Amino acid sequence: MSDRRFRPRRTVLATPGSSDRFIARSRDLEIDCVFLDLEDGVAESVKVESRARITEALKTGGWRADTVCVRVNGWTTPWTSQDIWSVVTGAGGHLDAIILPKVRIPGEVIAADLLIRQAEIAAGVPVGRIGLELQIEDPIGLTNVDAIAAASPRTEALVYGPGDWMATSGMRELTVGSRVPGYPGDAFHHVLIRILMAARANGLQAIDGPFVAIRDLEGFEEAATKVAALGYDGKWVVHPSQAEAGNRIFTPGIEVIARARRVVDAYETATSQAGGAIGAIVVDDEMVDEAGVKVARAVLARAGG
Repeated sequence: MSDRRFRPRRTVLATPGSSDRFIARSRDLEIDCVFLDLEDGVAESVKVESRARITEALKTGGWRADTVCVRVNGWTTPWTSQDIWSVVTGAGGHLDAIILPKVRIPGEVIAADLLIRQAEIAAGVPVGRIGLELQIEDPIGLTNVDAIAAASPRTEALVYGPGDWMATSGMRELTVGSRVPGYPGDAFHHVLIRILMAARANGLQAIDGPFVAIRDLEGFEEAATKVAALGYDGKWVVHPSQAEAGNRIFTPGIEVIARARRVVDAYETATSQAGGAIGAIVVDDEMVDEAGVKVARAVLARAGG
């Protein structure tokens, strides 16, 4: 199956699959990942015709983003099977992953995996080439998140869907991804941590969903900084204005990278036979042992080094 679980997803641009203009604009943006949407960003009356538009766009290519995905409709709708079959058989060689929304039980992931496999075979695409990203968007999905994360070796990432989460949880705030007035803490902390733990336990990336107030860049940066601090790998962006901040926030800073490199190099020297096989050392006036080195190595991996 896919061996590309750790490709960068600092910024993931949502692009309506019904709009030639938005698709064209998405090709030139400095983002890590773009997904062409067949779900919430597309009206019911044009979902079927949007499949053909997305298929042609995939075959045309031309994105600066290294990863190109399609979000299909979820299994509670009548479109899921044909969404997957159409885009994979039509342009599977140009498609990196399918985003499956509103996942509630592991059986939905297994069904998508099997259908993608059949479509890959029909298209002559290597089986396992196309990954899965799974959106957790309601309390049932969160309750089953561990089993969902482990359901398919195709899965590359878990994605938090704040809009549907807010709706199904009964929250009264209307701006998706923003603070919830009246609650003194972070109303999303539990769900964010729960998704992150399930992702990490299964070797997956964890991606935060959108912040929809496109003119509130300060609010976007606050939301992105919060989840980056928790350990999330990236965040959806819904407007080009959010891309620069997202890329910056989810990239470790130069000083952090330099210190991580010092920690790793010093520890490898100290623990070698030539260095005395020392298990704990001091770097920059801080004690470093194996646990600290694991953190430093994770920072370097995130920075691509």
